[in-house]
Amino acid sequence: MQGLAMKGLTVAVFFWTLISPSSGSKAWPTHTVCRNGNLEVLYQSCDPLQDFGFSVDQCSKHLKSNLNIRFGLILREDIKELFLDIALFTKGSSILNFSYPICEEDLPKFSFCGRRKGEQIYYAGPINNPGFEILPGEYQVLLELYNGDRSTVACANATVISS
Repeated sequence: MQGLAMKGLTVAVFFWTLISPSSGSKAWPTHTVCRNGNLEVLYQSCDPLQDFGFSVDQCSKHLKSNLNIRFGLILREDIKELFLDIALFTKGSSILNFSYPICEEDLPKFSFCGRRKGEQIYYAGPINNPGFEILPGEYQVLLELYNGDRSTVACANATVISS
């Protein structure tokens, strides 16, 4: 019973750090998704009200088509529908814009589709993506998750540095 209480306290502290900005700071901390000898991926939440957790199991310039991720946040909006927009930039020039429906009302792709405001999302598992190699350079990536009402669920500014 005491172990269960300790786990509950750990989860509560984790979620408190996700939703509370550090005192005196106007920006969320920069998080490291992964780092190895020739690849570094960092992100910072661009939502002024909420931070979130994200990590990947693989840190390689050669992304495989089934990438295992972990993602967690507390919802400030309902997500009957959930969409992801990705904008990729290098040296100030846009090189890719991509939109993807994650949850559609009639086609929920993940178990968290349909969750309501105040509930948590925690996903650990594969995502299907095209396998590709990250070319050398520095890239900025803007990621935005939004619901069917176009309300922001989460957003991040990421930096990818590949050598």
